[in-house]
Amino acid sequence: MITLCGFPISNYYNKVKLALLEKNIAFQEAVVMTGSKDEAVLQDSPLAKVPFIRTAQGALCESQVIVEYLEQLQPTPALLPADAYAAAKVRELCTYVDLHLELVARDLYGAAFFGRSVDEATKERVRTQLTRNIVAFKRLARFEPFVAGPTFSLADCCAYVSLPLVGTATKSVLGQDVLLETGVDWKGYIKALSNRPSVQRVEVDRKAAFAARASKT
Repeated sequence: MITLCGFPISNYYNKVKLALLEKNIAFQEAVVMTGSKDEAVLQDSPLAKVPFIRTAQGALCESQVIVEYLEQLQPTPALLPADAYAAAKVRELCTYVDLHLELVARDLYGAAFFGRSVDEATKERVRTQLTRNIVAFKRLARFEPFVAGPTFSLADCCAYVSLPLVGTATKSVLGQDVLLETGVDWKGYIKALSNRPSVQRVEVDRKAAFAARASKT
């Protein structure tokens, strides 16, 4: 059985978890925190990043690598179209969400979620870069009702877990939800996905993890 390693607050952990649930692949979970010095963790995730998975054949790290592996491991139900070009467009959207939206907004997370400070130069750099990147993202995203079109795909595994972070962090730190103000109705999109069993499971586990963390502080 596959073991998903990481923690349910991580958006990239939940990206992989959504794919596992959508594909009905049996898995178990193991709590591993980012930055572990445990040699067993470093053997499986050399940068001590989460998520990673353990399989009968060995370990895999990096969320996009993992979800692509899951797609090949169990092709149905498909999270990538059979057509090569259509599948590439889904992967393109994954890249835009992960690298051009979430990774840029990540510079605000310390201030948005952990009470740390962020300088004005960083705020303006993130605002400028995100605004440009969101305009570009809108040229690709369809929201019909899913990011890549009428069918739930790997692009939704990326977007569902990361768009709320981008919106919330920019609202908190920059004083404006850059996604909403640039015309991406991520709140409507999240609501539209809320009836999916996979999404419900991820949300229940995420909220439970937050509650457990809060009780320790």
